[in-house]
Amino acid sequence: MDIPNKMNQKLEFQNRVHQKINQLLGAIDTFKGSWNVLEQTKSGYLKELRKIATIESIGSSTSIEGATLTDKEVETLLRSVKISKLEKRDEQEVVGYYEALEIILENYSDIPLTQSYIHQLHGILLKHSDKDQTHKGRFKNLSNQVVANYPDGTQRAIFRTTEPHLTASEMEGLLIWINERLKEKDLHPLMIVATFVYEFLSIHPYQDGNGRLSRLLTTFLLLKLDYQFVQYVSFEHVIENKKEAYYRALMDGQKNRYNDDERIDKWIVFFLDSLVQLTQRLEAKYDTYSKLKLVLNDRQQQIITFIKDHKTVQIKQIEAELQNYSRNTIKKDLAYLVDESLLIKTGAGRGVKYHIKE
Repeated sequence: MDIPNKMNQKLEFQNRVHQKINQLLGAIDTFKGSWNVLEQTKSGYLKELRKIATIESIGSSTSIEGATLTDKEVETLLRSVKISKLEKRDEQEVVGYYEALEIILENYSDIPLTQSYIHQLHGILLKHSDKDQTHKGRFKNLSNQVVANYPDGTQRAIFRTTEPHLTASEMEGLLIWINERLKEKDLHPLMIVATFVYEFLSIHPYQDGNGRLSRLLTTFLLLKLDYQFVQYVSFEHVIENKKEAYYRALMDGQKNRYNDDERIDKWIVFFLDSLVQLTQRLEAKYDTYSKLKLVLNDRQQQIITFIKDHKTVQIKQIEAELQNYSRNTIKKDLAYLVDESLLIKTGAGRGVKYHIKE
């Protein structure tokens, strides 16, 4: 198979699609430049943003695959984890994802993009998963397919994937292609990443854990290509919020797998548009977090944290949480936070509720 020509064919788009792609690439790279300048200031907020992003990434990526732990439960688990007590499947997946993500965040510059290291990451991802011990870090030996998991417990087949006897050769071809592109620099780096992720998911090289590993590899590649902002905001969280569109974009290209009509324009646009949303979310988070630290006292920060953890709350819930303060003091704090555009107030009378402005 002529891998470079096949890939080029999949990236043959109409002019209007190329215009859209160039617009998205421009927006992301503009943000990248400004963020890299900001990061050099070594702002104290970055450590906290990365911690929040890590929790959200773990929760969202495992949730996409059907796990049910909330961000708060993920944070609590990681704070008090004892490996010998990881009896629940959700907990095993969360800790495995956390350990693999931490290795990437701390060592991405020293890790080469080889099949050996991808196997190792897969092994770490499934390290604590009881049912995956026999196949972790090894290519699949049974046919599999991409399945969408929904909150009500139902599943739906999305598309069929590479057969086991072809998996090793297709992965080898994909890795040759991406490492040549990274060396030659003849394609925009984000186009390379998006194409790699699509191909990886289409091959689905492992029996289980492919979706989670694809998102870990996305973070790995973006960091390696100097898109440093990805560690401070959760790409997985953006994908989780666009789950239906995520699957549709993959299906649009994959339905023509192995024939000359396979095009991945919808996937590329989806991927880049998600990155643009990621930059917008990070910008808003950084601005909000900076403002919190600058203008809020400890009591007001406690209120913000409580509302963030509970999504939407009423004043009586805050009173129960902050029992050392009067209702009148809390009401004044809430009014101030609304005026400062840090909270949104909805409803009226006894039905008033507060939630964080995203």
